[in-house]
Amino acid sequence: MTEVGSVYGESLYELAKDEGLTKLIGDQLAVLQQSFQQEPEFIRLLSSPNLTKAERCQILDDSFRSSLHQYVLNFLKILTEKGYMRHFSDCCDAYMEHYDQDNGILRVNAISAVALTEAQVDKLTQKLSRITGKEIALRNRIDPAVLGGIRLDYDGQRLDDTVSHRLDAIRDLLNKTVL
Repeated sequence: MTEVGSVYGESLYELAKDEGLTKLIGDQLAVLQQSFQQEPEFIRLLSSPNLTKAERCQILDDSFRSSLHQYVLNFLKILTEKGYMRHFSDCCDAYMEHYDQDNGILRVNAISAVALTEAQVDKLTQKLSRITGKEIALRNRIDPAVLGGIRLDYDGQRLDDTVSHRLDAIRDLLNKTVL
């Protein structure tokens, strides 16, 4: 995460917290972050030196005035005016880190070879919630390279019980074995 993202994301979070709008603004930022990832050209447009700052802010007004909270729209304008739109994703990440910390939420990425069933997601979420004492926000990502099993990434930790990890461990053991 960039320093710009951290500072601006935290500032927006503090404003939202003071106004009791953390959930609303967080939800809107998440939608925008996903949209901007799908359409990176929009970020490039808002960073274009060929347009004046006023023109870029007008694009934001025309695109989002009726659908975003004024604080989020103004936040986008500030990032655009400062030339920091490329840091938007980092700002969102910083915002969500503060939100999660204040609300006892732990984001967990579960990587598996095939999609987890709803029952597996529920069971895993409940178990992690019991272990950590936090509300779990689980995201399942598919990676056929894991071959089987599951890897959990959360809070700077990795729990790896995948077939590929076990095979790597066996390979390392065999390489270290003297015959």
